Amino acid sequence: MESRPKLKIKNTPTDNLVEAIGWFTLIALWFITLTNYANLPQTIPTHYNAAGVADGYGSKTSIFGLPIIATLLFVVLTILNKFPHAFNYLTPITNQNALEQYTNATKLIRYLKLGVVFIFFIIDYKTIQHATGETIGLGSWFLPVSLAIVFIPLLYFIFKSIKTPKK
Repeated sequence: MESRPKLKIKNTPTDNLVEAIGWFTLIALWFITLTNYANLPQTIPTHYNAAGVADGYGSKTSIFGLPIIATLLFVVLTILNKFPHAFNYLTPITNQNALEQYTNATKLIRYLKLGVVFIFFIIDYKTIQHATGETIGLGSWFLPVSLAIVFIPLLYFIFKSIKTPKK
């Protein structure tokens, strides 16, 4: 990797809001898991097919896998986001474009982080509903919405990165 400038990217108020919503969603994920655990049956859905129909079942303790994985991803991405000079970029990073490219990349990670924790929250919530008989599966809307949550920001920030002057 070529020598890149190491800059500290300052958060905008919008960045801080997205971070706060992400942390709130992660806390809410743990809250619904912990408060509903006692009411879950011994066997709960652990996997869903592309149509949102449960096709795998396991112990109710498996419900903790969702918040654990979401927390690990969220924390690792939070730490990683402090080192944008180490990311891979589509264009060469120069002293002239580093600030804009790094800012763009950290925003992308921040939005993806929020999207991932939100997706895990919905899976957890719908799994609890399914296990307690309130609903069946995730619903056919889940996969397209989840893909949109991930790919819309990804494509937006990739195009924005490509349009940044390469000076």
